[in-house]
Amino acid sequence: MQKNAYFHGLTVPLMLLLPQLAITIVFFYWPASQAVWQSFLLEDAFGTSTQFVWFENYTTLFADPGYLRAFINTAIFSTFVCVFSLSLALLFAVMADRQIRGAEAYKTLLIWPYAVAPAVAGVLWIFMFDPSLGMLARGLQSLGIAWNPRLNGNDAMLLVIMAATWKQISYNFLFFLAGLQSIPKSVIEAAVIDGARPVRRFWTIVFPLLSPTTFFLLVVNIVYVFFDTFGIIDTMTGGGPSGATETLVYKVYSDGKGGSNLGGSAAQSVVLLVMVIAMTAIQFRFIERRVSY
Repeated sequence: MQKNAYFHGLTVPLMLLLPQLAITIVFFYWPASQAVWQSFLLEDAFGTSTQFVWFENYTTLFADPGYLRAFINTAIFSTFVCVFSLSLALLFAVMADRQIRGAEAYKTLLIWPYAVAPAVAGVLWIFMFDPSLGMLARGLQSLGIAWNPRLNGNDAMLLVIMAATWKQISYNFLFFLAGLQSIPKSVIEAAVIDGARPVRRFWTIVFPLLSPTTFFLLVVNIVYVFFDTFGIIDTMTGGGPSGATETLVYKVYSDGKGGSNLGGSAAQSVVLLVMVIAMTAIQFRFIERRVSY
């Protein structure tokens, strides 16, 4: 078999890889190494004086009840956002994949939320569900539901879950729809001839063929809820009320910027990075076995 392209030396391949390697080193490895080093330091808010304290920042961090609360909030938030965004996106993709009138318009409308910035999405949802100004909030109050995300932590958590889910559905929908359209129609037609009903066809044929797409989106969504939801939480609740919606990534920001605890904030970022890497590795190690390529 003849190769399509070949190089006589290493100079050209290295030059082609150099821009990507430079971006990765400058914007990922260098900041990560700085965070690891800073997590072993105790310094003032202006960074003028530092003291090497070994693992003191980590021991203080894990003894902090607020950090445990942020960990629980992150677990609840990430679980519900991943489950709801993936389930609803898959449902919408299955519906949009059918031969119906106006399907292209539906697809376009479902894709639009992906173009909205997280902070803007947070503002939109807080306007709709604000207890004083929001139209939907007034509707809930007229039904006798005591809705107030400013004071009730459960209402605030529910609100940020809905906003983060709405923001991510479009991304998941795009990939699920592409996966559905790549499934050979002959396989579905053979199942129809064999007498398989729509529900059985979906769970025994369609969904297994979508397993690579589902696995990819699971990894992406976990990274999304751990990092990219910061703007939503910041604009909607600011981690409140009383830390009810303070996730791990938001606590890194609030302790570093608001509390001027630079060493503790760096330690939190290192722990968060290790958690995401470990979860991704576990997914590739165990969940990928169930994926059929």
